[in-house]
Amino acid sequence: MLIGLKLIFDKPSITDGKRVFVERLWPRGVKRSTANIDLWMKDIAPSDELRQWFVFNSDKWGEFKKRYLKELSSNKHLLELVAMIRSTDITILYSSKDHEHNGAVVLEEVLKKNLK
Repeated sequence: MLIGLKLIFDKPSITDGKRVFVERLWPRGVKRSTANIDLWMKDIAPSDELRQWFVFNSDKWGEFKKRYLKELSSNKHLLELVAMIRSTDITILYSSKDHEHNGAVVLEEVLKKNLK
């Protein structure tokens, strides 16, 4: 199965499969009624404490990634997401303006490793 990664602000595509939003907070400017998501998994996102510490500072990326991986290692929702991917394509949706340094990037990496 395929795992895609895109901004929630981007238009949905026929190839997206299930669209899963993986942020703890809903983004400004996006109506829930028109977001075209299948599932909002806010409990798989980085904890509020970690998110507030990181504040998308790329200098903290290595430590953020390490801490988020630790959080994911005990997150029961990760298994749910892995099971979903085994049966269908998914697109992980995120709202960060930094496309390289955000929790969705780490989550995608973990999911791909779990599917090998």
